Amino acid sequence: MTTVHPTALVDESAELGRHVRVGAFAIIGPNVRIGDDTEIASRVTIECNTNIDSGCYLGSGAVIGSDPQDMKFAGETTWVEIGKATRIREYVTINRGTSASKRTSIGARCLLMSYVHVAHDCRIGDDVVLSNGVQVGGHVGIGNGATIGGSTSIHQFVRVGTQAFIGGGSHVARDVAPYVKAAGSPLKLYGTNTVGLRRLGVSAESRLALKHAYRILFNSDVPFPVAISQLEECDGDVPEVSSLLEFLSHSARGVTR
Repeated sequence: MTTVHPTALVDESAELGRHVRVGAFAIIGPNVRIGDDTEIASRVTIECNTNIDSGCYLGSGAVIGSDPQDMKFAGETTWVEIGKATRIREYVTINRGTSASKRTSIGARCLLMSYVHVAHDCRIGDDVVLSNGVQVGGHVGIGNGATIGGSTSIHQFVRVGTQAFIGGGSHVARDVAPYVKAAGSPLKLYGTNTVGLRRLGVSAESRLALKHAYRILFNSDVPFPVAISQLEECDGDVPEVSSLLEFLSHSARGVTR
């Protein structure tokens, strides 16, 4: 049974699934779809044009689906999409997309802790953790399983690779490769994310290949194009190494080293 607190305001065009719970003073605007077994806590605002999958939780004071903070935005129809079983804690803000991509997307099973901001046109993968106070600029991409420490800021158009780990209080101005650890301001690399790789179930052989690739790419004077070519020949059949090289080959902002 879906329950809506008497003080909540729900637009007539909003669609609420089964067993949805809407708390006191929550506001759910037009063109909002909420999946089964999702809880909307007190004083949450979902402004408009938002799709939330099943089993999610939105904490008190969160504001989802608000206009992008982009001077070029002219009121076009854009969206926010939130994947299954994602938890969004207190006072998180997520802006809709712009005409550039039409949407801001958050994957499945993510955890966005208190006071996180996700700007327009961001693409957040599955199983991502954004710790308290992380600020994500527009057009940022974050790969599956990445973890971002508290009070970290991420510049517009930056990409953070799969299973990357970024320590708290960092400033991310360039792309961060998959499977690495990074921290600081300016940001520096600190090896591969061994703990994350083990939790993901990556084999010992693949972890060793990634460490070898890391040394060639980031701890030597070999130019990136030459290093990528060498690694494609010797370790290119390792899926994680192949993913790393593909990421590096398509960096527009440059890569953190």
